[in-house]
Amino acid sequence: MTQSFQRRDVLRLAAAGAAVLCGGAGAQGSNWPTRPVNMVVPFPAGGGTDAFARPLSAQFSKVTGQTLVIDNRGGAGGTVGASIAAKAPADGYTLFMGAVHHAIAPSIYPKLDYDLEKDFVPLMLLANVPQVVVVNPRRVTANTLQEFVATAKRNPGKLNYGSAGAGTSHHLAGELFKLQTGTFITHIPYRGAGPALSDLIAGNVDLMFDGLGSSAQHIKGGRIKALMVAGSKRNPAFPDVPCAAEVGLPDYTVTTWYGLWAPKGTPADLQARIVDDMKKALASDELKAIWAQNGSEIPSLTLASYGGFVSSEIKRWAAVVKASGAKLE
Repeated sequence: MTQSFQRRDVLRLAAAGAAVLCGGAGAQGSNWPTRPVNMVVPFPAGGGTDAFARPLSAQFSKVTGQTLVIDNRGGAGGTVGASIAAKAPADGYTLFMGAVHHAIAPSIYPKLDYDLEKDFVPLMLLANVPQVVVVNPRRVTANTLQEFVATAKRNPGKLNYGSAGAGTSHHLAGELFKLQTGTFITHIPYRGAGPALSDLIAGNVDLMFDGLGSSAQHIKGGRIKALMVAGSKRNPAFPDVPCAAEVGLPDYTVTTWYGLWAPKGTPADLQARIVDDMKKALASDELKAIWAQNGSEIPSLTLASYGGFVSSEIKRWAAVVKASGAKLE
């Protein structure tokens, strides 16, 4: 009798334990986060990614009660940080804030040790801002894009532009600009948009094809001058700066977008919870105002729809790399 009872008791406890484990797997999302979350930002501090990552971090803490730690890991056009994030545990406590640069990288870096579409789970688009052609007013006297193009044509190779690194959107935007204007401008790669922008402000390079997110405050402060925003319409944050279509470049549409990924294997319920909390942060009046100041609206692409967008961007930029002959320098 005692032996029978013990056997039944063991079976009951085993079944109860299995139920707890199964319930725990499904409850990961509902409990997240219970400790600080690390977000790998694959560029040095001070660039366009930081302009969105740091305000998002502050608002995330208000929404969840936990800290979103910004982990800047710059190098190789953002691919060093991506590689680190790809190898992190898929437990929701390491996220990756990448950018359009990471859709370009597969076409220009021949030996990446990660695959953006296979090693990550696409979570959501965080910001989408047009690029802007900005110059140092002490080095470039042109007041319009047309004047700048004329100067560049008269002086092939003498003007230079800084970028966040080879293979970044800053680099490819410059190559696309050269293709469409018939100019030759020397590319100078940096280890991130922050260092490149600092050198532009200091007068060590002539211009940048930068995202409005990092250039906005410096344009408003008069430290750099905007000649054009990419795309078919002016940006509400800078209504006096003409768009590409107005200055004879109707096909020059380049945006610097920033998105959020998690390592492959992150449970679906946890993905949904992360997206939900991030959407709450983005819906705040504070972030709406900051995004608007940086020239971005609040995007609505999440999960599968965001993944489809990333795939289309990879194909789009592969065509630009092929047409321009852009390569690592």
